[in-house]
Amino acid sequence: MSEPQDDQPRTVLLRNGEVHSPADPFATAMVVERGGIAWVGSEGAADSFADGVDEVIDLEGALVTPAFTDAHVHTTATGLALTGLDLTGSRDLAEALGRVREYARSRPGDRVLIGHGWDASAWPGQRPPSRAELDEAAGGRPLYLTRADVHSAVVSTALLELVPGLTGLPGYAADAPLTGDAHHAVRARAYDGLGPAQRAEAQRAALDRAAALGIGSVHECAGPRISGEEDLTGLLRLAAERPGPRVVGYWAEAITSPEEAAKVRELGAIGAAGDLFVDGSLGSHTACLHQPYADAPDSTGTAHLDAATVAAHVTACTEAGIQAGFHAIGDAAVSTVIEGVRAAAEKLGLARVRAARHRVEHAELLTGEHIAAFAELALTASVQPAFDAAWGGEDGMYARRLGVERARALNPYAALLRAGVPLALGSDSPVTPLDPWGTVRAAAFHRTPAHRISVRAAFTAHTRGGWRAIGRDDAGVLVPGAPADYAVWRAGDLVVQVPDTRVANWSTDPRSGTPGLPDLTPGAQLPVCVRTVVAGRTVHRAD
Repeated sequence: MSEPQDDQPRTVLLRNGEVHSPADPFATAMVVERGGIAWVGSEGAADSFADGVDEVIDLEGALVTPAFTDAHVHTTATGLALTGLDLTGSRDLAEALGRVREYARSRPGDRVLIGHGWDASAWPGQRPPSRAELDEAAGGRPLYLTRADVHSAVVSTALLELVPGLTGLPGYAADAPLTGDAHHAVRARAYDGLGPAQRAEAQRAALDRAAALGIGSVHECAGPRISGEEDLTGLLRLAAERPGPRVVGYWAEAITSPEEAAKVRELGAIGAAGDLFVDGSLGSHTACLHQPYADAPDSTGTAHLDAATVAAHVTACTEAGIQAGFHAIGDAAVSTVIEGVRAAAEKLGLARVRAARHRVEHAELLTGEHIAAFAELALTASVQPAFDAAWGGEDGMYARRLGVERARALNPYAALLRAGVPLALGSDSPVTPLDPWGTVRAAAFHRTPAHRISVRAAFTAHTRGGWRAIGRDDAGVLVPGAPADYAVWRAGDLVVQVPDTRVANWSTDPRSGTPGLPDLTPGAQLPVCVRTVVAGRTVHRAD
């Protein structure tokens, strides 16, 4: 459990460990002062600092790294999955319905029951629950259950009856998962049913879990079609009032004017970005594709925005000095984003658009031309390697949706890095769990070998990459002058892992001075977080 420890930043000397720092690849000690990194160096030099600090921490050989940044999180939904109805891992429909019944009995006072994580593609028969089955399991109460990808949901009759006009909205189906506008309408109504205490409880649980995993910052991807203004402002207020991970807010609403940009700022968001949907997801057959789905040949998915809307949004954001960004998974959706951003660059000038560091979330199905355009336009790719770990491979959901050959093109991290495209790693929690070392492992051991990147590159994208994605180049790394956001780990031997032994072999030689990282080979035990510090304050300490 995460337990805030310090009210004020203290001057601390950490020594007798392994400090992961480009300032000194052999560092064993670090001094933190006034919320920042003051010094990094060797054990011998640490003696000169010992008498002038408030506290000396003997690391006993532990590893110190920059705290992770999860660049795509839905905090309240994550907390609800942690504290409530989580259907992740249900082996079949019967088990999922059993979990619903048990949860409904345990929460008699909740006005709306909210759950997450079912995935019928992994069940025998591949059938989602029917409305009648949900009505029975929920005891006639309003029930909202998102699919694992959060782009479709099944709901009970009692919740449907709370949304006037729902049956006329795009994406409504009489007895099938809801998508599109119909899904967004029931999601808004379900979240409206959360009481303030229930929402705050979920947010605290999510932030505490993040801190316990060595995550020092999360990028909250909020929006009117996701969680609502009250949810975002409440989360930002909560994060400001208690020690814990930093929360950076994004608001996913298309804008065209300075007044609309001002509203984004008033909400506390740093950009009109995140899950501003250009399309949906592959699992729900709503990602927008140039060619039809292999298992739904009459469908190419759903397009929510066109290139003109993208261009207007990017133009307004750039002129207002805030980030723009979009959710785009399918190749057709990515093409739409690129066309729109290019149009904005033609109007405002390429240098001005590049300087804004606009973002694309997910960016899964990419061509070589897409990757070159990302580099040209300086778009940050905010990506989730755990998607490949969960759904990649020749027998996975991606292959069923697209066919094996087309699915091999998904999530090409190595090609993005070779082109110079900035990467920021995240989880899209609760779509996949908060799990930073697991995320780094998934990028380094991608199911498609050609897309693998080194552990070091993935680690950098999950630490410094998240800071660069918000325009901060001075953070996410343990060097003097950087914010003191760091984590302490129990880990095994430190190694340098690269995707191919023929590549960068020099970096595995200790004489190269390349700092090592934990062995993330699949099956190896992941590091355990014993302390997380944000701005010099301890926000998690293991029991």
